[in-house]
This record gives sequence, C-alpha cells and structure tokens, in this order.
Amino acid sequence: MEHARTPVVGGWFTEDGPGGEFRLLGTRCSACGSVFFPREDSFCRNPACGGGDLAEVPLSRRGRVWSYTDGRYRPPAPYVSDPDAPWEPYALVAVELAAERMVVLGQAAPGVTVADLAVGMEVEVVPGVLNEDADTGTLWTTWHFRPVEVGA
Repeated sequence: MEHARTPVVGGWFTEDGPGGEFRLLGTRCSACGSVFFPREDSFCRNPACGGGDLAEVPLSRRGRVWSYTDGRYRPPAPYVSDPDAPWEPYALVAVELAAERMVVLGQAAPGVTVADLAVGMEVEVVPGVLNEDADTGTLWTTWHFRPVEVGA
C-alpha cells in the first residue's frame, strides 16, 4: 500500500522548498523584520512592534547545535505510544539557525545519538518520519537534525 505523506503539523515545513529542498517554514513581520517559528499568522510577537503583516519564509537549512539531550524512557500519559513496542532512546537537539539566529528544537535523525553530537557542531534539517499508521496508510512526517559531514 502506498503511504500518504502527511505533515504532523501543517504549514511548519515543506518537502518541496526552493530547489526541491526540505525546509522549515516561519513567518517574517514586514514592519520589524522579526522571524517566528513556529509560524505566526495573526500578529507580530515582538512586544516592541505593532505590525500584523506577516509573510511565510523558508528558514535556514543549517545551524549549530546550541544544546542536546537524550530521551531514554517512555514518557508517561498523556504521551501516546504503543506500550507493547520496545522503547527506542532518541536524541533531542536545540539548533541555532544560521541566518535567523533563533533556536529551534527537533529530534536528531535516526541513528544519531548524543555521542555523535557536540555543542557548536554544524547540523542540517532533514525530512523525518514520526509515525506510520498501517490502518490508514498514513506516513506522519516531521523534521530531524543531522550532523553535516566535514567538507560537505
């Protein structure tokens, strides 16, 4: 069965950005230039600005690790997961995006552990899969961060 790719949160990223690139999407205030992620579509969140004209903008594909940690246990309710499935530890990464100088949180790409990360290392945003629903044929997509290879 072909799986329908469905973003976990619509409008937060695109898989067909400039040049076919995967990109996080934010919004920029036309009055003060502030950029927001998650996106803001109603008003400028900058307390010094009264602007309300916000435009969607693709965010930097790369940034530097600001902080990281690992999830070694299954969170309690209301977290939803199959209690019979084995728990797989994962790394969470806080990344300061290159151009926007804002910190965005995301999961590390599969196979990337905290042993592979260091504060200040360059990473890039890549497409990821949060969950696959076999009953509906839905592949729930999200973003991940992956270290950039030296010289890439």
